Amino acid sequence: MKHPEIPPNESQRMASLHESGLLETASQERFDRLTRLAKRMFNVPIALVSLVGADALHFISCDGIPDGRVERKISFCGHVILSDTPMVVADALQDPRFHENPLVTGEPFIRFYAGYPLRVPDGANVGSFCIIDRQPREFTPTELAVLKDFAAIVEDEFATISVATTDALTGLYNRRGFENLAKFAITAARRRAEPLTLAWIDLNRFKYINDTWGHEEGDNALKAVASLLRENFREADLLVRFGGDEFAVLFSDTSEDGAWVAMTHLAEQAEAFNASSQKPWKLSFSWGLSEYDHNAMPDMKSWLKTADDRMYAMKEKNRSAR
Repeated sequence: MKHPEIPPNESQRMASLHESGLLETASQERFDRLTRLAKRMFNVPIALVSLVGADALHFISCDGIPDGRVERKISFCGHVILSDTPMVVADALQDPRFHENPLVTGEPFIRFYAGYPLRVPDGANVGSFCIIDRQPREFTPTELAVLKDFAAIVEDEFATISVATTDALTGLYNRRGFENLAKFAITAARRRAEPLTLAWIDLNRFKYINDTWGHEEGDNALKAVASLLRENFREADLLVRFGGDEFAVLFSDTSEDGAWVAMTHLAEQAEAFNASSQKPWKLSFSWGLSEYDHNAMPDMKSWLKTADDRMYAMKEKNRSAR
């Protein structure tokens, strides 16, 4: 038996999977309809929509077998994500990769498998749309084309779920995206004994920009802030627009002191933008920082409030200085 290899881009693939919000998605009727239809169309007993996690599969839809834990190292789907092309196993007992696999020699007694890789919007392969039979069989090019169509529909649904965690104007994560991913970030930081710092950001004089130059220019200011965040922070940092003129950055493996340096640099880059943008308005913002206390483990609401209170303290200080 051959265990599936780990892709060279595994860390980025897993980041894309977590950021998509799909791991928090329970089985949904939109996916169950597709697996039911696939079972009928291909006349197979099992159809699945699976995600390949770090150690095990996560089933978004599982029609034909109990939704139990399947370890990645024995999974067929773990092989599918290694390529952008489908994987078809006509007879698992005759395939050296799988003939001793416990999923072949025991329940669910896989003999035939056809899986098409599933991608999230950024292009990362995160799982498989697959059909399974307990008897060996051939798979025609026409059937493969139909399987591809099923996978494309699933990917469209993935994009819809991803959009639901993304702010339409700026492309940053929205409140829902932050709440989903912050839990993962806290768990990962605690496990690695790494600091994690939240920056809460409020755009100064945003109402004045809207009232003076109109909402289109207000939107342009918000998009400019989003661009500065992307250009100046790391891919590992979580960038969020909470709504209105409120933004947040979750700095991974960064202490409060380190986040202060990063935010000071961001303010300098905003000044550079103002000097060259030729916009009638100027970008400036106030911020507050709060490092997560792994010992006290505050709830999300109180952690956000600490950063928010510190942001308002800076905003008041900036107003007094004018």
